[in-house]
Amino acid sequence: MKRILKLIFAVIITASFTSCSYNSIVEAEEGVNAQWAKVENQYQRRADLIPNLVNTVKGYASHESSTLEAVVNARAKATQITIDPANLDEASLKKYQAAQGELSAALGKLLAVTENYPDLKANQNFRELQAQLEGTENRISTERTRYSDAVAVYNAKIRKFPAVITAKIFGFNPKPQFSAEAGAEQAPKVEF
Repeated sequence: MKRILKLIFAVIITASFTSCSYNSIVEAEEGVNAQWAKVENQYQRRADLIPNLVNTVKGYASHESSTLEAVVNARAKATQITIDPANLDEASLKKYQAAQGELSAALGKLLAVTENYPDLKANQNFRELQAQLEGTENRISTERTRYSDAVAVYNAKIRKFPAVITAKIFGFNPKPQFSAEAGAEQAPKVEF
């Protein structure tokens, strides 16, 4: 009888740890998913600003069509790639990040071209769009940082004992982090 009571007690304790671990892992995973949605929301905000920016620039710099087309194409590519947070893995995040990086590069070229058009730079609509785009880039950076923080909490949680056992039983896998953009390891050259 004593053995049966010990066994029942062991089962109850194990179930308690598993239940607590499972719930805290689910909570952390939901935090990652919610933060990923915020990252995507800011990238979508940027994508929504781009057509207005392109149309404004087009009115002043119509012979810059290759630059304008590059921005439009990069935007189309970036908005086609979506990730279900439940299936977020290293490969899909890299693909998503590469498409967003191409869009950032195309936007950078577009904004560099606009330096040649003083009337465009003086245009109130263009300045407002540029300010909104700048603000959106800052929001993207903030949300990516918050996503990375949520991933760090989740990944640590599924590696700690006893949650690691629960994570393995229920198939919780590590979530990927954003990595630095290609070339980010080199400081930009500034020439005067």
